[in-house]
Amino acid sequence: MSWYRGNSSSKTHPVATKAPNELGLYDMSGNVFEWCSDWYDSYTDTEGQTNPQGPSSGSNRLSRGGSWDTTAEYCRVSFRLSRWPTSLNHSLGLRLAL
Repeated sequence: MSWYRGNSSSKTHPVATKAPNELGLYDMSGNVFEWCSDWYDSYTDTEGQTNPQGPSSGSNRLSRGGSWDTTAEYCRVSFRLSRWPTSLNHSLGLRLAL
């Protein structure tokens, strides 16, 4: 289960207040969209590819996973949106990898 419009009380929540996904990662879906460094592309020809990188440049960045302000159907890792690199949004976050 993730934080989405129907259960979030219209706000973000601390990380790890819901169960982790099958990889042991918390909040990969819902709570906030994950702001990605990838440039947005339609990825229409990705059958058989693992971790497609997308184009090397573009005008819009990629965000994934839904947020507290979307319906539950968008709270999945495969859900992607195109966003301007300079856009500010109350439902965007990022994941730091160490």
